[in-house]
Formats: sequence, C-alpha cells, structure tokens
Amino acid sequence: MLDIRNFDHIGIRISNLDASVAFYELLGFELIADGGYDKGHPLVMLHPSGININLLGPATAKAGANILMDELEKYPGITHLAVKVKDAEATEAFVTEKGITITGRREFRGTKTIFIRDPDRNVLELVGPGPSVAQLIAEHVHN
Repeated sequence: MLDIRNFDHIGIRISNLDASVAFYELLGFELIADGGYDKGHPLVMLHPSGININLLGPATAKAGANILMDELEKYPGITHLAVKVKDAEATEAFVTEKGITITGRREFRGTKTIFIRDPDRNVLELVGPGPSVAQLIAEHVHN
C-alpha cells in the first residue's frame, strides 16, 4: 500500500484563460503562479481551504459531446470534482447570486448537493454538510 496523505492538486485543461481564471476566482481561488501557460504549463490557483488546482492550456481541440460523461456512451475518465462546503443553502444562494447555473441537484441521507460547470463544462459538485459517501460506505461495512 502507498502511504498517500491527500491530493496534492487537480489539473484542469482549459480553453480560455481569462474566463477560467475569473470563474475560479469567483469561487475563492487565488492565482498564485503562472508556470508558463502559453507553453502548456499550469496556472496554479489556491483556495483558502487548501485545495490547489492547476489550470493547463491552452486546449488545442474542441471538447467532444461526452466530456461530462452524461451522454449514453460512457468513456473512462474523471467525471467531476466534488468539494465539501460549510453550508448548502448559503452555497446555493452564492452560486445563484453570481449567475452560475446549477445543472443538477441531489440529496442523499440529509446531504444536499448541487452541481455547477466551469467555462469548459467541467463539473464541480458542491457537497453540503453531512456524511460523505465514504463515511456512509464505512458505516455500512462495519454494520
């Protein structure tokens, strides 16, 4: 077994530097380094929570219809990034106030979740307080 501590960062390929940086800044991320975006190196953005994203680009091809994995054909790959938020209602109010479209909702055992998309249609799941899926699975296994 590897002694993994946590995710270090998440890399997201983008097609429009200004639109993507503005979107993630709206969510509270700060641009802390430009590793050479025009040469395919990351823009490093850090959130006060400690989440680090690397925006990579520029994309050289248009995204296909199946980028979100929500089409009938399912290909391997990452479908979304899920982050816990402190308050589901306050998060939804913020997203709505900022004009970000909510593209999905889910409630599971008291945990409210909304889904939004960045300018390149990458899905972010904003998970409200309550047990995580991993906690629910662990409880199920131990019962």
